[in-house]
Amino acid sequence: MNFEALQRRVRRTEAVVQVRMDETVQQWDMLQATWRRSWTPGRIVIAGLAGGFVAGKLEPGGAFSGARWLQMIGSVSGLVASAQASIVALQEAGLAAAAAATAEAASDDATHPDEPAPAQPAQPQPAPGTPPQAAAAATELSEP
Repeated sequence: MNFEALQRRVRRTEAVVQVRMDETVQQWDMLQATWRRSWTPGRIVIAGLAGGFVAGKLEPGGAFSGARWLQMIGSVSGLVASAQASIVALQEAGLAAAAAATAEAASDDATHPDEPAPAQPAQPQPAPGTPPQAAAAATELSEP
């Protein structure tokens, strides 16, 4: 296998990885939106009551004091913040990789016009039922 064939193979593989990463980010966004929509006020109250009941059952001997609950809540909130920061970093890395791949494909097309370009992934569509972005909402309201 010659060097050009290896380069084409690497470009195709990078395009596949990019598409998979975009799909993963899109599915994560959909999961996040579904999770947030599922926490209705009634469910929040039920979860609070259940948590209070469990805390009351565990605390009679004082083995699990209020300070420990606060420590656990602090640890969990730090974990959630860390996970959210990781997701944001992954999304930014994906956007940077997509821009680099697009720039490389454009320069490759200019130097090798006879090779087919890898398929570009489609722009992710918002999940059905999600509210439109602010700019889209403004144009939808302003149009007759």
